[in-house]
Amino acid sequence: MSHEQITVELFQQENYRFGVRFGASVPDLVADEPAPLGAGSGPSPVQLLCAAVGNCLSDSLLFALRKFKQAPEPLQATVVAEVGRNTEGRLRVLGMEATLRLGVPAARLEHLDRVLGQFEAFCTVTQSVGQGIPITVKVVDADGLVLQ
Repeated sequence: MSHEQITVELFQQENYRFGVRFGASVPDLVADEPAPLGAGSGPSPVQLLCAAVGNCLSDSLLFALRKFKQAPEPLQATVVAEVGRNTEGRLRVLGMEATLRLGVPAARLEHLDRVLGQFEAFCTVTQSVGQGIPITVKVVDADGLVLQ
């Protein structure tokens, strides 16, 4: 089993606005809480979590389709997080719903049933986050046909 360490550094700029440094050649990012805590000058932590889940699912779906030499581009993803209070009254992400949209009709893709049956299992972020937050995933083709 191989292990890798990913390091991200955050540094406070002002109030709830933090710079996020990913290292290497990746540009820095600004994260901020929405008003009234912050100024909303960057994505919030919940938005960053949604982006990570959507990006990882999209990458996994694209990789699985490309293994079969399929071209589903352009892919789109929408991730909605339900934020509410837990039993202790603290704000939490209670659930997430991800919708992935293929850029082509399903009929143009071979081995789609096999891909849809396995791509989620290879999504590192979603499988990890999903251990604590329920995540539902829906896949839709370019014609709006719900595939999963």
